[in-house]
Amino acid sequence: MRIILDPQRRDDLLEVVKSGDTLIVNGEEFDFSPMGDGDTLPAAAIISGWFSGDVDRINGELVIRMWLPNPWNYSPEQAFPVPLEDVQDGPVTFPAPLPDPAPVDPEEPPVEEPGVEVEA
Repeated sequence: MRIILDPQRRDDLLEVVKSGDTLIVNGEEFDFSPMGDGDTLPAAAIISGWFSGDVDRINGELVIRMWLPNPWNYSPEQAFPVPLEDVQDGPVTFPAPLPDPAPVDPEEPPVEEPGVEVEA
């Protein structure tokens, strides 16, 4: 299975598990096993907001286009994702966002560095 990712700025959570020719997307099952070689399933026939294009079976391999949600702290890997090749059974790993910056405690005084004046 090959999954082509189309990035989109959104805060949704995407969890996908692959089992053979079936994808479980956020708990909803999509079984593509009836598709034969050379078949195309139009995106409009898939009742889900996660598939961004048609699903094809090319030379026996399923090729699926999906939206990749990019949170506010998206990483370059999320903004410009490479296709996921030879996706194995189990949870699908997607590019991760950048880490959240450390929260600032308004009660904590600013750290003073030598030679740097800190305004109060």
